[in-house]
Amino acid sequence: MKIDYESKLRDLTVDPLWPRLDRASRRTVEAMAWRYRLSHQEFRRLVAAARDLRMWGEKPLARWWREYRGSPGRRAVFAKADRGGARSGSPAGGAPRDKKGFLRDFGAWFDAVQGAEKVYRRRLLPGRRRRRPRIELERSEKAIHGLCPVASPDTLCCRLRTIDAVESCPFGCTYCTIQTFYGDRSVFDADFARKLAAIRVDPREFARFGSGQSSDSLVWGNRYGVLSELLGFAAAHPNILLELKSKSDRVGCLLRHGAPRNVVCSWSLNPDTIVRAEEHGTPVLRKRLRAARRVADRGIPVAFHFHPMIYYSGWREEYEAVGRRVMELFRPEEVLFISFGSVTLIKPVIRALRMRGGRTRILQMSMARDPKGKLTYPDSVKIALFRHMRGVFSPWHEEVYFYLCMEKRAIWEAVFGFAYGSNREFERDFGGRTLGRITAAGNGAGT
Repeated sequence: MKIDYESKLRDLTVDPLWPRLDRASRRTVEAMAWRYRLSHQEFRRLVAAARDLRMWGEKPLARWWREYRGSPGRRAVFAKADRGGARSGSPAGGAPRDKKGFLRDFGAWFDAVQGAEKVYRRRLLPGRRRRRPRIELERSEKAIHGLCPVASPDTLCCRLRTIDAVESCPFGCTYCTIQTFYGDRSVFDADFARKLAAIRVDPREFARFGSGQSSDSLVWGNRYGVLSELLGFAAAHPNILLELKSKSDRVGCLLRHGAPRNVVCSWSLNPDTIVRAEEHGTPVLRKRLRAARRVADRGIPVAFHFHPMIYYSGWREEYEAVGRRVMELFRPEEVLFISFGSVTLIKPVIRALRMRGGRTRILQMSMARDPKGKLTYPDSVKIALFRHMRGVFSPWHEEVYFYLCMEKRAIWEAVFGFAYGSNREFERDFGGRTLGRITAAGNGAGT
C-alpha cells in the first residue's frame, strides 16, 4: 500500500515548535522529511535541532544540509534522485535512500556541536532584559512549606525545607524552572503570616529552611511584610537556619533592621559572561558581591552558591577569578558555606526555552540523565567543574563548609574524597558546621 506522505507531512508540521522556525529551516526539514520519509519522532528531532542551532548562533541546519548534499560520494546520488523526484527533495523511484546513514551522520555532527565547550561571543549576547510579571496578592489553600522538591534517595540531599513566600520572579534566567511553572504573575499569599506560624518545628532538631525555591528571596524587599515575617519565624525558632537565597542587590531592609543570628543571606554567583548571556535582568557580579559585603558588614552571615556552574570556553579562568574575588572581599569566618552544582534541566523548561527562542546557549551541552530523569552534564564534566572550584578555595577548606547540591555519592567521592552515608547524616553535619558555628561564636562573644 502506498503511503500518502504528503498527508503525513501535514500532520507532522502541527508540532507547536514548527511555526517558530525560520523559513530556511522549515524548507530544509521538509526536504529531509521527503527525502527520507521521516517518522514523527525523527521529524521532531530535526525541528528541535534546527531551533537549537539558531538559538546558539551555530551553523544553520540549511547550510549543513547543503554541505552534506554536496559532499564527495553523495553529490551524484542526490542529483539522480532530484532529477527523478516529483517534488524538490523527494526521493526518485529506485534512487538509494540511506535514512539510517543520514540520521547517523547528522547525529554525529549535531552531538559534536552540542557537546563542545560553547563559546560566548560578545556580539551574540542578547541585550539585558528584565521580566515584568504582574504582582498580585491572593488568598489560597496552597501549602507554602515542604521538603526540597528535587530530593532523591539516589542523590545526597541536605533536606532543605522550602518556604514559598512568593511565586514567580522578575529575573529571566534561562535555566530556571520558576518562569516555566509560574508564568507572568508574581503571587503573594495573603495568608502567608498565618501559614508560616502554623509550620511545625521540632525544637530538639536542626532544620534548614530556605525561601529561594519559588522566587528570589531579596528582590521584593519587604513587600506585604514577607521579609519581616520570615525574620520573625527565624527568631521564634533558634534551632533552625533560615537561608535567604538571591541574585539581587536589594538589601536595604536587612541593613536597616538587621536579622536574627540564625539567618544567612546567600548569593548565586557566575562569571559576568554567564550573567550577560543567561541570567537576564539580574545584577552583575560586582553588584551581587557588593550587596553581600554590605550584609556581612552588618554582622549577618553570608554564603555563596556556584550553582549552576556552566561549562564553556574559558570557564576555568573565569570561575577561578570569581572565587579569588570572593576570598579577597570576605574573611572565611564571615562565610557560612559554599556550594557547587551544575545545570539541571527538566523537559518543560527545555520546551519553554525553545518556544521563547532568543540567543541562549544553555541547551548547548552534552546531556545525561540524573537519578530523577532530569538532563544534566555527564559525570566527567561535573567532576572537572567542581574539583577545579574546590581547589580554588583550598585556603578556606578548614573554616568554610563546602558541599554539592543534588549530586550522586560517586561525584562526592571524586570531588571531596568521601560521601555521607545518608541524607540525615548530611543534614546533621550541615547543622553542626553552620548553625553550630554561629551558636559557638555567639557564646564566645558573651563570655
